[in-house]
Amino acid sequence: MAAADFQIDEGDGRLTLRLVGDWTATSLGRISRRLDDTLHQRCVDAVDLSELGRFDTAGALAIVQASNCVLPETAWSQRPEAGRTYALVERLERESAGPPRRSPGWVRGFAKVGRGVQDIVAEATLSMAFLGRLIVAVGTALRHPGRIRWPAWFSQGERAGLDAIPIIAVTNFFIGAVIAYLGANMLTQFGASVFTVQLVAVSVLREFAVVITSVLLAGRSASSFAAEIGSMRMNQEVDAMQVMGVNPFQALVIPRLAAMLAMLPLLTFIGMISGLFGGLLVTWSELSYGPAFFIQRMTEDPKMATHLGVGLIKAPVFAVVVAAIGCRQGMAVAGDVESLGRRVTAAVVQAIFAIIFLDAVFAMIFLELNW
Repeated sequence: MAAADFQIDEGDGRLTLRLVGDWTATSLGRISRRLDDTLHQRCVDAVDLSELGRFDTAGALAIVQASNCVLPETAWSQRPEAGRTYALVERLERESAGPPRRSPGWVRGFAKVGRGVQDIVAEATLSMAFLGRLIVAVGTALRHPGRIRWPAWFSQGERAGLDAIPIIAVTNFFIGAVIAYLGANMLTQFGASVFTVQLVAVSVLREFAVVITSVLLAGRSASSFAAEIGSMRMNQEVDAMQVMGVNPFQALVIPRLAAMLAMLPLLTFIGMISGLFGGLLVTWSELSYGPAFFIQRMTEDPKMATHLGVGLIKAPVFAVVVAAIGCRQGMAVAGDVESLGRRVTAAVVQAIFAIIFLDAVFAMIFLELNW
């Protein structure tokens, strides 16, 4: 295999391109750039093919892009097959569309913002449609309790609720301990270390237990719901259900929603107990306030029942949000794995965002109600 090379002969006002070696994709190397620099878009009048070896479309493309004119068929009389290859490549190169015109940066920026707004509106519209179908499915289940799939309810309750007890308890335990450490360190400087008990109790009962529990379930259960239903969508199992006359909402969405609605308040209460226990151990070890003192300070505060009620009121709302978002993203999965990954990620992100947003809304409402 001879390496490709060329020579330029200029005489009698004619420019002759002499091709040497194999002008193929595997032997061109950097000859294309050197040919382009040598010709400078000048017009080639003739081609000397006496020393040309093999010739393919890569060699023809190099000549087409370097020359500023089209070589006539008579220039390839020595090698007609090379002339036909050159003519084919030249025609395709001439008829092909040029590179797309790039818009200015600010135009692309506005277009990206516009596409983002369009995606948000489309997502909100589809979410409202899903919510409407979910309300209809819940109403149907309440009107016909005999059609309820109780085994699916209990199975989802065990997987989404009972199996999550260890991680919920451990996480809230350390949250309560951290709050107690911070309270003991800060309040002792002002001689008010005794109020560490109230700090732990109010923060755990009112905010941290329900929020931490909901966020953990958003990462654990919402992603699981989206992945399970999304996999069934990819395998066309949901379509098969509809063909068999089974309502996918009754079979897939309602059991998961009911499981979360029943389990999240229970898990929140367990998180409250764990968080208080973590705070109790820290105040006992750091401030020498025993368990009896800790419990007494809590029970003497008449608003502790209100804080407990505020935390438990949020739990069912967060449960509906986590379950609905997970199932909604699962139902929106298309037929490819990339879509499944995007929807599972969206389920977790949207659920956590909704929990934080709703918690802020609840805080403003309870502030106005003086709870």
